[in-house]
Amino acid sequence: MGSGSGLDADVFGGRMPSGTGDLAIESHGIAPIPEDNRFGAPWRLFTVWFAPNLTMTAVFTGTLGAGLGLGFTTGLIVMLAGTLLGSLPVAYLSTWGPRTGIGQLPLSRLPFGRGVVLPGLLQWLGSIAWDALVGLFGGEALAELTGLPFWLAVLVILVLQCALGVFGYEVIHRVQAVMSAVLGVAFVVLAVKVVSGHPIVFSDSVVGGELAGAIVLFSTITLSLAISWAPYASDFSRYLPAKTSSARVFWFTLLGLTASYTIGEGLGLALGSALGDQTASGVRTLMGGGVLGALALLVIALASVSSNAMNDYSGSLALQTVGVRVRRPVSAVLVTLVAFALILWMHSGELSAKFENVLLFVSYWIPPFLGVVVPDWLTRTRGGGRFGPVEQTARPGRWWAALVAFVLGFAAAVPFMNTSIFTGPVAAALHGADLAYYVGFVVTLLIYLPLRARSAPIQNERPVKGSH
Repeated sequence: MGSGSGLDADVFGGRMPSGTGDLAIESHGIAPIPEDNRFGAPWRLFTVWFAPNLTMTAVFTGTLGAGLGLGFTTGLIVMLAGTLLGSLPVAYLSTWGPRTGIGQLPLSRLPFGRGVVLPGLLQWLGSIAWDALVGLFGGEALAELTGLPFWLAVLVILVLQCALGVFGYEVIHRVQAVMSAVLGVAFVVLAVKVVSGHPIVFSDSVVGGELAGAIVLFSTITLSLAISWAPYASDFSRYLPAKTSSARVFWFTLLGLTASYTIGEGLGLALGSALGDQTASGVRTLMGGGVLGALALLVIALASVSSNAMNDYSGSLALQTVGVRVRRPVSAVLVTLVAFALILWMHSGELSAKFENVLLFVSYWIPPFLGVVVPDWLTRTRGGGRFGPVEQTARPGRWWAALVAFVLGFAAAVPFMNTSIFTGPVAAALHGADLAYYVGFVVTLLIYLPLRARSAPIQNERPVKGSH
């Protein structure tokens, strides 16, 4: 973490957890995790990705499918396809953590170089937006449960999640393990209540072109929810030992994501319009009020705390990645503060429209990001080698190619976007089908590969042969 790494240890280094169960504050930032500080097992990735996604955000996303006119059967198939497609990149990127000991945005300095400021800022803003998307439901549930004013309930939720984000990696892993058990039981109870006391609509209410458009749009919405974790992926695997099985890292991450989204979004599809915009009171009513209703609200509030701790943690790493010289715990607090204002705006009315818009907008940049970092990684690690990422990122070379491809890929996707704020001409012609994610990835890839090949080579890019 000294001068050899190119990072200031006083700002980007700091105290690291010494092993499982070390719950002291982690002040360590984006500096690589040394081999002798690695610990843990890949099965922990299941719970660290399961609990944060078993939230009312997933449930509310499921209701959007019903709102588009999809019946439960069609919606479930579409949701499974979109979720799997969005989760695959997260699982793959998660395998980079053990191999490098570095978080996801810091790793993107490899292809982006000094241009990492753009995706880094987008990731920082995205973590704030996700704080709002999740924290809104937690604040609403706490307000319904305690009678507190909404703004004060939100503030309580944000303070709790900020504390987890400040404590960092090991505390987050421990909390998610506990919350996985708690949320698993709670959602099973909720599912039983829904199936036994609520009529489930299996038939689609739209046909023809409208049905096709709804299918594509809902698949994009569910994909966006899962793929939004891609810029966070290796943040939560970077302490794993270098020799950890990449296959196990991949499958535990994929299983945690797909299982939680299937449960949460499946419930939302089954509920349809029963929740409406009043999600917390809707859940309490569905649970029949009383003790069960109160417990459901408490679980919703706790789930938002555990989920948003991930946003605060990764947001703090993103802010350091763009060059802001603040300690990681301080930057975690900054993410939380800005999210407070966004939550109040979203709660002021028209929640469904605002929710869908924020959900799509905070993720549109991620496929172009993947169109740069994935081929760059595959090229650098060809032959099973490894490399010194930090040392190479400061050297001149192909960084401009990454930035140009990223921007042009995003621009090419704009006509295919569909939100209530803006609908591109192609999306409008396709009955609302949103293909922006697919177009952004493919166009970025097609632009980046030839630009990368023709630009000046990075010195010493050939990987050093390693044992993995």
